[in-house]
Amino acid sequence: MDSLHTEEGQHVHYDALRPLALDVVSVQSMVVYGRVGNNVAWPVLQRAGLEAAIVPTVLFSNTPHYASIHGGAIPDDWFAGYLADLEARGALDVLRAVLVGYLGGPSQARMLAHWLPALKEQHPDLQIVIDPVMGDHDSGIYVADGMVDAYRHQLLPVATGMTPNGFELACLTQMPVNTLRETVAAARTLLGEGTEWVVVTSAAQADCAPDELQVVIVTHEGTESFRHQRIDSTVKGTGDLFSATLTARLLAGMSLHNAARVAADTVVQALERTRDAESGELLLGG
Repeated sequence: MDSLHTEEGQHVHYDALRPLALDVVSVQSMVVYGRVGNNVAWPVLQRAGLEAAIVPTVLFSNTPHYASIHGGAIPDDWFAGYLADLEARGALDVLRAVLVGYLGGPSQARMLAHWLPALKEQHPDLQIVIDPVMGDHDSGIYVADGMVDAYRHQLLPVATGMTPNGFELACLTQMPVNTLRETVAAARTLLGEGTEWVVVTSAAQADCAPDELQVVIVTHEGTESFRHQRIDSTVKGTGDLFSATLTARLLAGMSLHNAARVAADTVVQALERTRDAESGELLLGG
């Protein structure tokens, strides 16, 4: 049995100590340099007073738009081991949410599709927030082959909610999403017995002015939408900031609508800060 000695010389077994009680497990990309995936989610969750474990799905030196990049997907045995060891440490006893973002490949989706329902059985109120990171209108699809089907068939059935952007909603549903009516119709196809809500960012652009973006919230009970300022920027990580903030606010007891508004405002403020500083990476602020 592993053990340690205190400053007073007392012999203490690790197994006799209490595990770190996690509120959230965030399963996303990581970079050495930059602000995407878990590099965004972890400080957001921590700032909200939540204990979070970060599980990397890929580890890159930076995002691919730079002149050089190194790294790759986490090996399957490592990824499975990360999930198993969290359980083995007893860290998930009071878990409240799992946030899933960019994945390194369909095999990771399959492992999560097996792991998440078992967690849900242990924690019936567990929030499983899936951000189906696949691409955007300006860049197209930038994930591994098979990920569109993996999000739709492996992870949608276990999600409490999803936060696709308009492009990702179109990929998931193979339906037009240019207008509010089309967006709502497409999002409703993603609702199911377990999936309670879909929040679509950068939604229904045909209905928006050039300086606006729209967020559409679709639940079994109805539809809401609101618009916010559009900040022209090419920095990455805004979707990761939105989903992490939304998750944190839901865990604080906010309604879905209010949590989405706060998340959108947080993204706008971060983009304004980033623009004013002429930064090449997203600035989260204090």
